[in-house]
Amino acid sequence: MEILIVEDEPRVASLIKRGLEEQDFKVTLAFDGEMGKKLALSKTYDLIIMDIILPKINGLDLCKEIRAAHPHLPIIMLTALGTTDDKVDGFDAGADDYLVKPFELRELHVRIRALLKRNNNSLAKQSTLLKYADLELNNQTMTVTRSGTEIALTPKELKLLEYMMQNAERVLSRAEIADKVWNTHFDTGTNFIDVYINYLRKKIDRDYPNKLIHTKPGLGFIFKSE
Repeated sequence: MEILIVEDEPRVASLIKRGLEEQDFKVTLAFDGEMGKKLALSKTYDLIIMDIILPKINGLDLCKEIRAAHPHLPIIMLTALGTTDDKVDGFDAGADDYLVKPFELRELHVRIRALLKRNNNSLAKQSTLLKYADLELNNQTMTVTRSGTEIALTPKELKLLEYMMQNAERVLSRAEIADKVWNTHFDTGTNFIDVYINYLRKKIDRDYPNKLIHTKPGLGFIFKSE
């Protein structure tokens, strides 16, 4: 497995590189966003770890460009920016996971292996087209339509919708959504899951009489036709 690390602090980059190589990963370093983009778009990596505050191209813009070229490539944001808004920005840019500095290498290892395993399982089981009521999600083209009208979603909104459609008519707790979609434990001090549910509601439900996303007070959310 080969991992690209885009980190402008040489000490942090070297620490992560050494820790991952001890776990038998092959690691390539880039110290600015421009070099990270060049490497990510010219080679095939199994996973990318990047900071947000980077010289030349910031991590959010870099993540968007990589995500556009590689829709299923796992990306972890590793940054000192840790507010709910920061996390939402990172997920909107296309990140699969978000780890705040300072961090434990052991936790990073766990998240990397979970993401790699989940990505491999997802690709193996992925069906090209998901349908529910008048909503369709195409995994190959990364497009969503409802009643024939295309709906623009961010990468994380699309992943959230995909998971809800795959588990339609079943109550999903915030903890389960955090684990399965964000690959993280639900932090009751932040509300990013509710933020994304609201984003999704506005895009796929607001203009249609048949609502698909419903809140179950005290339990979570359910995707069903009503």
